Amino acid sequence: MSQYASRISKISVLAAAALLAGCGGSSFPDLDEYMAEVRARPAGHIDPIPVFPAYQAFTYAAAGMRSPFQAPVEVREITRLQRHTDVRPDPARPKEFLEQFSIDALGMVGTVQMGGTLWALIQDGDGSVHRVRMGNYLGKNHGRIVELTENYVALLEIVSSGPNEWVERPRKLTLRGSDIK
Repeated sequence: MSQYASRISKISVLAAAALLAGCGGSSFPDLDEYMAEVRARPAGHIDPIPVFPAYQAFTYAAAGMRSPFQAPVEVREITRLQRHTDVRPDPARPKEFLEQFSIDALGMVGTVQMGGTLWALIQDGDGSVHRVRMGNYLGKNHGRIVELTENYVALLEIVSSGPNEWVERPRKLTLRGSDIK
């Protein structure tokens, strides 16, 4: 059996050598030619990584500016505001009911005249309607009513412009459904 095993091993070695010899030749000359052409091309140029400018932080300081969602302040209101330099809220004044709501949550829904006094009807954030007149306060920023018409309520808010600094800011509540701004 050793002779038989030796013959099988010799035949196996010869078959493997024949198979390897068959793989050595190229049967794709066009592919070999293309690969040689690609290797012969000059190397391409890769651009360097771009240099980005250093990040510069932006400090948003718009506390003293008008909100973009409010109508611009009229010139007569600005001149009236510039005359007051000692503006500050009165901490001893008792708060009125509508001062617990933000101005944005309040809306003017009508007016009523009783006994020669014009009252504005203001709807609060909960849907209830309240009567207010000249001198009453609205909103969280000490907003005092300074003008009242059938179409709008003008008020002056006292807002902080820094530590122990206050400024008056005019606001208007227009009658809902009215075209007046």
